[in-house]
Amino acid sequence: MEHRVFPGIEADIFIPIDPDGRRVIISNHPKMKEILRIASSVANSKAPVLVQGASGTGKELLASYIHQQSFRAKHPLVAINCAAIPAGLLESELFGYERGAFTGANQARPGKFELSNGSTLLLDEIGEMEISLQSKLLRAIQEGVVDRIGGRTPIKVDIKLIATTNRNLKEMVRNGQFREDLFYRINTIPLIIPSLRERREDIEPYAEWFRETFSKENNKIVRGISNEAMQALINFPWEGNIRELENTIERAVLLCQGSVITTNDLRLELSNLDQNRPEVTIGGTIREVEKNLIISTLKKCNGNRTQAARMLGISLRTLRNKLSRYRGEEDIDLSL
Repeated sequence: MEHRVFPGIEADIFIPIDPDGRRVIISNHPKMKEILRIASSVANSKAPVLVQGASGTGKELLASYIHQQSFRAKHPLVAINCAAIPAGLLESELFGYERGAFTGANQARPGKFELSNGSTLLLDEIGEMEISLQSKLLRAIQEGVVDRIGGRTPIKVDIKLIATTNRNLKEMVRNGQFREDLFYRINTIPLIIPSLRERREDIEPYAEWFRETFSKENNKIVRGISNEAMQALINFPWEGNIRELENTIERAVLLCQGSVITTNDLRLELSNLDQNRPEVTIGGTIREVEKNLIISTLKKCNGNRTQAARMLGISLRTLRNKLSRYRGEEDIDLSL
């Protein structure tokens, strides 16, 4: 496993993911050390890896780390977000198509499986994939061949598959939303990233790293974080995990008037957390409670659906689907 010491960052593990060091994995936590050890040891195998964790915990970073540790790192990692692509287009994005396969297919196009031949394919948010497409994905993984839409000859591929999800796939299997055989195939090497609340010893080194990074990016001289501000960071619940911490420190650097970040610069508003939560009416149906939660969160985010989806712990596609079901109901306003 790669270890690197960065000046001013006290952490057992400091791994730059990008060539410029913009994104890093930092940790002092025993669970993360074990996860990285396993990730490094299985990087050269063909066994699929399933990375699970809440939004913002760094699932894509771990996938990138696995790719970097493998002999496939000489090729670029190929990634596709299953939640960001409409269900009707995801199949062609994954498996490609032949010329004339459908209206608008004026020339043949390889899919992500072919493009990642000899490299690593990352299926981000695999839990959002329609179950009708999962059988074709299972065949591609098990047999190492893909069928382009409109194609007649299977195409052989050699890939390392990494899938990520913030959803409980076991529960989805029980509910008939995810194929059991596909789950056990991609779950060969399960890696579950703990939330930032479970690894509070990592908050300080991450905060210092983000302070250093955003100070340089914004040409500001912010040399540190006050003891009171750091304690506030450590005590904060961090529903959005490392991504939320990163956004908080970026904002603090921009707002900081001196050379040290204070609690005022953080704008954590700890005392307002409980009153910002949407009210739940006892006796309401589960659908009504869910709807109220989604609408309240969307309003809190000023209509920013991406941010609302992160706060709710669901994909952007799932949020869009739920909003489309609510549209037209008289008691809600979706004009945000």
